[in-house]
Amino acid sequence: MPASAPTTGVLGIDIGGTKVALRIEPSGADGGPGSGVDVAPVESSFPWTPAASAPRDLADLTDGVAALRARWNGPLTAVGVAMPATVDPAGRVTTWPGRPSWTGLDFGAAMRGLVPGARVAHADDGDLAALAEAAAADCPDLVYLGIGTGVGGGLVLAGRPCPRPGHGSAEIGHMLISMTGAVCTCGRRGCVQATASGPATLRRAAAYRAATTASVDEPDGGEPGGGEPAGVPFAELRAGWLAEADWAVRAVRESTQAAAVAVVSLTEVLHPRLAVVGGGFADGLPGFAAAVDEQARVLGRPGHPPAPVQAAVLGGLSSLSGALLLARQAD
Repeated sequence: MPASAPTTGVLGIDIGGTKVALRIEPSGADGGPGSGVDVAPVESSFPWTPAASAPRDLADLTDGVAALRARWNGPLTAVGVAMPATVDPAGRVTTWPGRPSWTGLDFGAAMRGLVPGARVAHADDGDLAALAEAAAADCPDLVYLGIGTGVGGGLVLAGRPCPRPGHGSAEIGHMLISMTGAVCTCGRRGCVQATASGPATLRRAAAYRAATTASVDEPDGGEPGGGEPAGVPFAELRAGWLAEADWAVRAVRESTQAAAVAVVSLTEVLHPRLAVVGGGFADGLPGFAAAVDEQARVLGRPGHPPAPVQAAVLGGLSSLSGALLLARQAD
């Protein structure tokens, strides 16, 4: 195919709590997987403006899609969207604690307006990430935890998403692991997300580091409460984790333990063959998944070992890869 020839493409959109990732790949007709035609994809990402309104977010998303399309020589036939918010069957956002201004938004209509004429499908980001990781690992029975701004998750059993379409998503981040744990963004105490998410870990790390450098004698309390310092920058946590600084190891280990509890509990009920840990936050901390696996081994009971835990094959791009799978199905 000549380099200048138009190429039909599909668009994947991964809408996260703090950023959006976009990628256009050739469709099956013009160079998709297995076609033998080598056409390079194009991709980009941009951060959300903190506390912006839904109209501002949608304007930024529209601009991001338009800029990426300008780099693609050809039409788009389908769009797949990975979304962390709860969207009802009519396509309307019912809740998204990370972007509360989106509540009530006609999400389906907004996504269709991004690429007029293209077929559009959307699904939970954790469910899509699980499907993408199951395909990458060639594993039909898999549990996925995506640890980033929140904690997403998904289940694939016998090669199919669980729960089945039309029955909600696998909200692993909102599994209760402690009746008296930290407060989650959903308002409850003790969700996996309340301990294991990136922001929760960064806040604890700030409190633990402050406690080790305090010039006055203060109790070395556990989970920081009201008036806690802002979270440390991720780069500093990563450096502290790699240097095995006590404050960083303590904060991250609490997160990996929460993830391990989720893996062990799901193994007891569903018996997946593999557990995968991904998401931007976990992917950025070398050894995070291995630490989850180590703690899961400790929590296993005799004769009933938990599923082995490994890092996501697709790293922090699992949800985006799942969105592209969804686009190809819609194409």
